Amino acid sequence: MDPLDPLDMSGRTVIVTGGTKGLGRVIAVRFLERGADVVICARNAPDEPVTAGGRTARFVAADVRDPDQVAAVVTAALDATGRLDVLVNNAGGAPPADTATVSPRFNEKIVGLNLLAPLLFAQAVHGPMSAQDDGGVIINIASVSGKRGMPEVSAYCASKFGVVGFTESLAREEAKNNIRATSICPGYVATPMVADAPVPAEEMIQPEDIAATVLYLLD
Repeated sequence: MDPLDPLDMSGRTVIVTGGTKGLGRVIAVRFLERGADVVICARNAPDEPVTAGGRTARFVAADVRDPDQVAAVVTAALDATGRLDVLVNNAGGAPPADTATVSPRFNEKIVGLNLLAPLLFAQAVHGPMSAQDDGGVIINIASVSGKRGMPEVSAYCASKFGVVGFTESLAREEAKNNIRATSICPGYVATPMVADAPVPAEEMIQPEDIAATVLYLLD
């Protein structure tokens, strides 16, 4: 596949899940700054529109664990330019819970958000991306917790380990369709989601650094 130019995304269409706040919002802004048409999704609309470079991301309300709502997000992206170039599976969560006492419903919710959702989106974008001569790129935001287990977040770790394995499988499956798939496994990223983490804020990774990595992976 011809690499995308991360500095000029004019005419390109990007989906960023969980793009209304935190890391997802920063990633969406970086794409907007480079001229991309960006579709963001989350259960709730952003407090303020996601804008940059004179462009505004299109918001689609969606539960990313629901196949029909995932399909609606992809359709909205295709409506923008008739093509789909980049999917960033960023939506996720890691509320702490004790493994011995956590409810089955909690585990189902965490695994659904962190692992099922990327699977559903990868399926949904396969058709339009594989129909393009230059394919597309799927970037899954995993975690260092997808490489080593941590206490009180067993469901999160299990789901992120799954994302890493799923991405490796997807990359091999989709290579013939000119679709690249890769994952990023950061540690604590300085966003409100980890405000109570046992790591000083100044030692955390900055969201802008992860956004820069996403753009680097397009080249």
